[in-house]
Amino acid sequence: MATPTRLDPDIKRWLDFLPSYTGRTKAFYLREIIDKGIQHMEDYYLAADVLERIPKGQERTYTDAEETARLGLEN
Repeated sequence: MATPTRLDPDIKRWLDFLPSYTGRTKAFYLREIIDKGIQHMEDYYLAADVLERIPKGQERTYTDAEETARLGLEN
């Protein structure tokens, strides 16, 4: 799927430099950036959703003591 995108000139220079320096393709770096970026965004938004639910009582929280006991680590 082709998606036209405008890049900041500094990012474009970086994407032009990196493949010439490492021997990998620009497409390789773009795929890596998108893959890692989506993973980080998913982690962030899922965590933010949990943090919004806690004060509303919609998400259960546990103390250190509760987790330690639950995992059988009270030694």
